[in-house]
Amino acid sequence: MKEKIELNSEAITLRKEFGEDANSPIDIFSLIHNNDDLTIVFYPMSSRVSGVCIRDGKNKIIGVNSTSTYGRQRFTIAHELYHLFFHEDFKRVICSTDFESNKDPQEKEADMFASYFLAPYEALSYVIKNKLKKEKQQLELEDVIKIEQYFGMSRQAMLWRLVNDEYLTREKADTMKSRIIASAKRLGYDDTLYTPTPEDKQYATFGKYIKLAEKLKKQDVISHGRYEELLLNGFRGDIVYGLDAEEEEVYDW
Repeated sequence: MKEKIELNSEAITLRKEFGEDANSPIDIFSLIHNNDDLTIVFYPMSSRVSGVCIRDGKNKIIGVNSTSTYGRQRFTIAHELYHLFFHEDFKRVICSTDFESNKDPQEKEADMFASYFLAPYEALSYVIKNKLKKEKQQLELEDVIKIEQYFGMSRQAMLWRLVNDEYLTREKADTMKSRIIASAKRLGYDDTLYTPTPEDKQYATFGKYIKLAEKLKKQDVISHGRYEELLLNGFRGDIVYGLDAEEEEVYDW
């Protein structure tokens, strides 16, 4: 299994390839939507599955369990990016939600990579030491909430990382696993990070698949009917039927 320093380096390298710096929090959804080589599918899956990853020739597909929380979905995408860009010789990987299970080495690497991709080692250290003015083993629940909100990580992923980097003992981390939403709200945060995608938006496809369908239609390679069929197969009835027309934003000065 790779060392943490190597996984952190790979995470920073990929961040830079995507046009991000090595320290700032990232909008991983915007990042992948702007990548022409990726297709991302949001779909309800088993509670034991966080996502899937498929690489078939030039096709790179990330499937995300849309019933998981927003913070977990961000981690899942970063996890699957590791498989796509650093995991050799695979066609499909199904990824578990459990951080603690006896995973194979590449799944453990992908988890650690995802954590570093969202919160690089030096970035996390800077926030703890310079913004929170804390040292290892001094973090309290309020500090953990501020860190997870800053980097956009679920409580589970944040505690796992802080234990791995020895900022928290496992025993203390265990005391912070309950009443997650309530504890965040008491500090003035909303519950977005800790809740799943609304039920009416849990099926959707973005990225290369949609762009390719549009390209084929414009080039008259496929009929308009086939184009709509492809969109519906990708859960994009909103495009076919204009379902979001009433929700379109007014031009903002």
